[in-house]
Amino acid sequence: MGISGYRAAASADNVLDVGCKSAYVCDFDTQTCVYAKNETVRLPIASMCKIMTLLLTFEAIEGGELSYDEAVCVSERASSMGGSQVFLDTGLSYRAEDLMRSVAVCSANDSCVALSERVAGSEEAFVERMNGRARELGADNTLFANCTGLPKDPQYSCAKDVAAMLGELLKHEKYYEFCKVWNEDFQHPDGRTTQMTNTNKLIRAYQGCDGGKTGFTNEAGFCLAATAKRGDMRVISVVIGAESSKVRNKGISDCFNYCFDQYENKPVLKAGEKLENPLNVRGSKVKEIGIAAKENLTVFQKKGANGEFTIEYDLPQEVKAPVSSGDCVGYATLYLNGMQCGKTELVAVDGANAYTWWEAYRDGARKWN
Repeated sequence: MGISGYRAAASADNVLDVGCKSAYVCDFDTQTCVYAKNETVRLPIASMCKIMTLLLTFEAIEGGELSYDEAVCVSERASSMGGSQVFLDTGLSYRAEDLMRSVAVCSANDSCVALSERVAGSEEAFVERMNGRARELGADNTLFANCTGLPKDPQYSCAKDVAAMLGELLKHEKYYEFCKVWNEDFQHPDGRTTQMTNTNKLIRAYQGCDGGKTGFTNEAGFCLAATAKRGDMRVISVVIGAESSKVRNKGISDCFNYCFDQYENKPVLKAGEKLENPLNVRGSKVKEIGIAAKENLTVFQKKGANGEFTIEYDLPQEVKAPVSSGDCVGYATLYLNGMQCGKTELVAVDGANAYTWWEAYRDGARKWN
């Protein structure tokens, strides 16, 4: 949960002049809005809808439905997709990871459909998942009709929703690996190669930009959702409906520059770092376990601001075994100037097995002796 950012957005209006129909800029960690322009207006977003396609594919892998190394057989329908593509052959099988990489790098429509059919059985079923996941993310101004972003009515989203979807995708570290590719040959099983070139030119043109998704159709105009990181601060910026790629890229760059010049992000609780005090365990030979924040808690504010922050911990006195590493054992809530601005789970760093019957008996016997 982020701090309300509309006060910050108002001041940004006096500095930023983003040439587009809609825009949204926010801090990744706190989701604080820094700049907004027609951010909830429903518009076509072209290939930026592939952000959701990639997100669901990553989640399918996490859930054990798919693996990076799995061979995905390409249907005739998938291979017949127009627009940007890597020219997959009907009936041939490609590694899921290679297909995902082609979607991230060169916006391959044929790879999108092949992945959607593998994950959900059909593109139509996959689109249902896309819309369901959008609702879970609170993307109320989003409706998908396909997994590629090719023109099809009704289909729309908004800048704020796209930022939320990209923010969720950015939690998958392998995505950054794909986005770093500039030029690469896509290898086909029959020995052919198709050259892929990254559609997001800011990967090379803007310092710190390490991810994003472009989009263009005549209806949508030039679109881009991108992220950049400098120091401890990661920013997400979305532009919809620019008149050219040059205007689109300048708009995103100007938004990034404004954020990095005017704001700072101070981590006050880092993910994975053990808290000073361990948590007691009962019912186990292990008497205490380390705990850590699952996600970063950070203070995002204007440079030079002296906001006061506090962290409130919601933890039991002890937990009962068994406990596995990664189990949620409590929560930490961050307050800035008395207002809640972040919350994360506290998870077990260590595991603690429950007593076996004999261990429990022996431990009880010791206490009586």
